[in-house]
Amino acid sequence: MLIGVPKEIKNHEYRIGLTPAGVSELVHAGHEVLIEACGGASIGFDDSQYEAAGARIAADAASVFAEAEMIVKVKEPQPDECRMLREGQLLFTYLHLAPDPVQTKLLVESGATAIAYETVTSAQGGLPLLAPMSEVAGRMAIQAGCHSLEKAQGGSGTLLGGVPGVEPARVLVIGGGVVGVNAARMAMGLGADVTIVDRSINRLKELDTLFEGRMKTLYSTRDAIERHALEADLVVGAVLIPGAAAPKLVSADLVSRMKPGSVLVDVAIDQGGCFETSRATTHQDPVYIVDDVVHYCVANMPGGVARTSTLALTNATLPYVLALASKGVKKALEDDRYLRDGLNVHAGQVTYQAVSEALGYEYVPPMQALSNLN
Repeated sequence: MLIGVPKEIKNHEYRIGLTPAGVSELVHAGHEVLIEACGGASIGFDDSQYEAAGARIAADAASVFAEAEMIVKVKEPQPDECRMLREGQLLFTYLHLAPDPVQTKLLVESGATAIAYETVTSAQGGLPLLAPMSEVAGRMAIQAGCHSLEKAQGGSGTLLGGVPGVEPARVLVIGGGVVGVNAARMAMGLGADVTIVDRSINRLKELDTLFEGRMKTLYSTRDAIERHALEADLVVGAVLIPGAAAPKLVSADLVSRMKPGSVLVDVAIDQGGCFETSRATTHQDPVYIVDDVVHYCVANMPGGVARTSTLALTNATLPYVLALASKGVKKALEDDRYLRDGLNVHAGQVTYQAVSEALGYEYVPPMQALSNLN
């Protein structure tokens, strides 16, 4: 199979879908790889490294999309990229379709097959292609929150860990999944007073054991979130419903009553955000202020540490890329029901139920959609 990797074009997005090591693995397995020129140059993967691994270098994205049978990316395709997709072509990347009707419409119209990293599952019930970036985003949430708390950034001027004789900042983490755990770990490492809320009692027990009681765990209710948000210096939104729009857990009214100079970091912004006042921002212009509360809502947070993120992501995605390339789409998805969970759009049909419900499309089960594929 001919696999194409275009350069990412989203604002300040420097990650790339394959590393030279990944290219080498694919070429060794008998596949061809086409990399857009300078696709990984900004994070230390230059064209000569890709060529040494066996890839061909394409002059532009149009050439990659025109030739490739499978497109491997990082971020969701932008409108111009969607329009370059064609019927029968495979797209493998993050999609986050539920809050994005424009992208969904364009993918449906393209006739392409689109598999979303974020909805591929595992036998253990996890999200193996979302987890590496969730780890990065959770850790970055605290890094971003610390910076945003500085007075010059609009924050209250509070140091997260305090100093001897001065109490530390209070951090509320909403959601005890991969993002939440990594955020909590970083915040505690800096000396903050951390509370994490979640709706799973079993998960809260696990976290209490993991952190040996050094972090407060609390069952998530509207009352609990409100009480702790009003006291918090930093709130991290880390909730996830796979493939669906994030629930709005902090209302605009609650934001208006929070402490002036407090900070909200919405890691769920890719799925629409979990704060009612959230709107997507970029690394170029990452924050805005509503009711004296600083909002950090960058939609591609891991892109800020693009080299680390690329290495972590491609470690996870490469086995799936190899399976899709070696077996073909239909066989690979028939053989692996967990990979099949990643199928969101196929031949003009929406094949992921949460997306169909969010955007009003008819839901077509994946196996039914694939039945006419040779």
